[in-house]
Amino acid sequence: MIRDITLGQFYPGNSVIHRLDPRVKILATLLYIVALFVVKDFTGFIAAFVLLEAVIILSKVPRKYIWRGLRPVLIIIFFTIAVNMFMIKGDIIWQLGFLHITRQGLRTAEFMAVRLILLIIGSTMLTLTTRPIGLTDGIEALLSPFKKIGLPAHELAMMMTIALRFIPTLLEETDKIIKAQQARGADFESGNILRRAKALLPILVPLFISAFRIAQDLAMAMEARCYGGVVKRTRMNAMKFAGRDLIASIIFCVFLAVVVLQRVLL
Repeated sequence: MIRDITLGQFYPGNSVIHRLDPRVKILATLLYIVALFVVKDFTGFIAAFVLLEAVIILSKVPRKYIWRGLRPVLIIIFFTIAVNMFMIKGDIIWQLGFLHITRQGLRTAEFMAVRLILLIIGSTMLTLTTRPIGLTDGIEALLSPFKKIGLPAHELAMMMTIALRFIPTLLEETDKIIKAQQARGADFESGNILRRAKALLPILVPLFISAFRIAQDLAMAMEARCYGGVVKRTRMNAMKFAGRDLIASIIFCVFLAVVVLQRVLL
């Protein structure tokens, strides 16, 4: 299940989505996330799903690879559904003792589940179709106007990209530690939830040690290459705003505007 997490991974390709300017993809993802939180009925989610489906088709990323990334967060989705189903008051449609399910709670649970699924897939598409160096350059370019007030744009962009990029690396390291301890007789699958959670605690110590070791190796490699974020750095491939970037920007801006108007008018 740990290897199923696709957030932070890049899927190589040469599709129109892969060739979009990283700045456009970052802003489009932010607009998409904002639109998901502005939506107040399932009609808006249908529009968001159609837009996301178009992005997936154009990106040519395998659909199984995308849906596989939802497996590790299914427990969060189910927990969100359960909380909304049993905690929201309203017209009761089922009751057993102090537990009850209301019509309003059921609708809210469905609403939140769809929002989480679209949010996770939409965010994952950004990393799947954008190289880590592209994310760094895009974030830095978007934060560069704030340099006038002393914001270290390059350093922030680099830290965010490294943190995102090393999610798959740490997950792979966790998987190795779990398998190594299982080979020594550790049991992570039997017992109730509390027992299984307690059994995972011995994994944290070697995982932290491994994380610090990876961070130290990365720092030494950057120093050995005379890396310096303060000086003005050049890029081998400069970002260029093309016609497809303009079309993508217009589409996402129109989508957000329609969602906002729908919420205001309805």
